[in-house]
Amino acid sequence: MVNSDIINKLRSGCVIPAHPLALQADNNIDERRQRALTRYYLAAGAGGLAVGVHTTQFAIHNPKVGLYRPVLELASETAQEFATSTDCNEPIMIAGIVGETDKAVKEAELARELGYHLGLLCLTALRGKSVDELIDHARQVAKVIPIMGFYLQEVISQMVLGAGFWRKFIEIAGVLAIKIAPFNRYQTLDVLEAVAYSGRADEIALYTGNDDNIIVDLLTQYEFNINGRTVSLQIVGGLLGQWACWTKRAVEYLARIRKIRETKTQIPPDMLTLASQLTLANKAIFDADNHFAGCIPGILYVLKRQGLLEEVRTLDQHERLSPGQAEKIDQIIENYPQLCDDDFVKENLDVWLS
Repeated sequence: MVNSDIINKLRSGCVIPAHPLALQADNNIDERRQRALTRYYLAAGAGGLAVGVHTTQFAIHNPKVGLYRPVLELASETAQEFATSTDCNEPIMIAGIVGETDKAVKEAELARELGYHLGLLCLTALRGKSVDELIDHARQVAKVIPIMGFYLQEVISQMVLGAGFWRKFIEIAGVLAIKIAPFNRYQTLDVLEAVAYSGRADEIALYTGNDDNIIVDLLTQYEFNINGRTVSLQIVGGLLGQWACWTKRAVEYLARIRKIRETKTQIPPDMLTLASQLTLANKAIFDADNHFAGCIPGILYVLKRQGLLEEVRTLDQHERLSPGQAEKIDQIIENYPQLCDDDFVKENLDVWLS
């Protein structure tokens, strides 16, 4: 059972970085830098962490790699230590859960054992299954740990989860949140409309995972006409790979957006300018020109530039920076330095690495 403080924080909205993986040359965890990343996110003001997700590298879920438990354990331990030492609120801990049902249930049991509050349920292992089979899978996992639904973009997942799926998915009592990340306006609206129809709009916390449209997702007030009544929805926060770097800025963006929402003020033009600039930065970091092939290395490259990581290392040898990608990221940083939090990292890096 998730405590009320965590549920309230989840529903009010916060910045949740998708936690990357710091590796040594031998593909073991670089524990010093992995801890530094966790401390960075929480010091920046993130309200939670998502571990074992795409940005952490799905390869850690492979039993032969053997890193799923150590990575989750290290993040949980470090987050707890940080919260205690700084007297800050307990962060929302979300564990990525993948695989066929038996494996997914075991991962959910481990996540619960390690103190994680939710499981982010990735369905790619069930590609080709019927909607009813997907729903049954989700129900089995939700019996073990509350879940956050995950609409992963089709380029990576090779799956389209239609409105019919989401309407049934939201009926599962253990669903507390959804990460909407199809990188597609129509599919994003499929999820939102399903929530509007569900009668659970006040219970389901909506988070953007659309790294290509972060600011607009968060600024928009969504309204649906449902059987003669208007249902209003708000995407309250973000669980994002893009927010795995420049996290201090992300926290500032969300704080400003929340103030705009609360005061019902007109959206300032500079927020829309920021939206396009951040999308431009994401294009380079996520390697959109190459169908996101260099997505994870792009994030790692930014963190390496800042000194948080030693090198850009991935478990999958095919995941590499695309030709020219580093130069594109360098150019973005030169042209839009206001998007970066380099000064914040520089001031605190030694402490986080200690």
